[in-house]
Amino acid sequence: MRIETRYRVVLCLLFFAIVTGSACSRKGNNATIRVGYFPNISHAQAVIGLNIGTFEKCLGPEVKIKATLFNAGPSIIEAIFSEDIDIAYIGPSPAINGYVRSGGKALKVISGVSSGGSLFIVRPDSNIKKPIDLSGKRIATPQLGNTQDIAFRGYIRNCGLKPKERGGTVNILPLRNPDILNLFMQKQVDGAWAPEPWATRLLKEAGGEIFVDERTLWAGGRFCSTLMIVGTKFFKKHPDWVKKWLTAHVEITQWINQYPEEARTVIGDQIKAISGISLPKDIIDEAFSRLEITYDPIVSSLFSYAEMAYNAGFLGEQQPDLSGMIDLRLLNRILKERALPRVNKRGKTKNKIRLIGGSEGAGNRRN
Repeated sequence: MRIETRYRVVLCLLFFAIVTGSACSRKGNNATIRVGYFPNISHAQAVIGLNIGTFEKCLGPEVKIKATLFNAGPSIIEAIFSEDIDIAYIGPSPAINGYVRSGGKALKVISGVSSGGSLFIVRPDSNIKKPIDLSGKRIATPQLGNTQDIAFRGYIRNCGLKPKERGGTVNILPLRNPDILNLFMQKQVDGAWAPEPWATRLLKEAGGEIFVDERTLWAGGRFCSTLMIVGTKFFKKHPDWVKKWLTAHVEITQWINQYPEEARTVIGDQIKAISGISLPKDIIDEAFSRLEITYDPIVSSLFSYAEMAYNAGFLGEQQPDLSGMIDLRLLNRILKERALPRVNKRGKTKNKIRLIGGSEGAGNRRN
């Protein structure tokens, strides 16, 4: 990014923060909001807002932010349980699991963060031409019970297949994303259901090809891939802080979508600064092309993830009731104040993951 463009990006974001800061400040001493997020492009609002200072300016000088980087959703949930984290950016599956484990008491979903950005990549020499060919294959997912793992299990269930641990023939290997990339290159796995930017890295660095773009499995091509959650006790105690945080979140989301090229560059720079990982521009650009940055949590898809997790045996013997998990009142109040369309808070629209072409189809293979 040219110097003058970078200056304009920072100035734009800080101008918003300064303008809203006077309305966002709160009296008090030594107040702290503790936030958890991943250094991922799907957590773009947190990556930008925390590292440019937008949230800090909005909350005012009396409120400090303690940001913690995480690598896995379950770790964030444990931090929510112990009240070490107040607000977090997280995938739908660990959020659902945390809500169910706590008996519906620990957390609320208060906003969306991103949609899309999840692909099933296979090796060209794996002989996976149609879904039934997954039988006997070794397929990697980022973590047992994580969002991509649940999506893959839902997909093969619709194909009439089962994982080996449940008496089936598909060998699912929960691995860290860097290990997935390495083992894919070493031909130790036949495919991987992976999030961005790892999916694009599997394509460009490991010679993989797309078997399924998860967007094609959802109505309208939209599903929640990252959500914002808040600890219930914190939410009840500090709704004004949460609203201020959401206000900045909405504004950053709008800015990202208005200036996508600048946003991609800023995110790439910030990910390198906070994690040491330098992603080439072509990988960031391609990964972003499959990702929607949005404050809409796409509630219906959240319910479908819960159904898939239950069918996979992760949520106990009874299908959980998630009716109290989502609270979008503050988000919709902010959207109304800005004359923006409010998001669906009931999730009545059916949006279930499905198999394209039936169990004998050829998947959704693309190069």
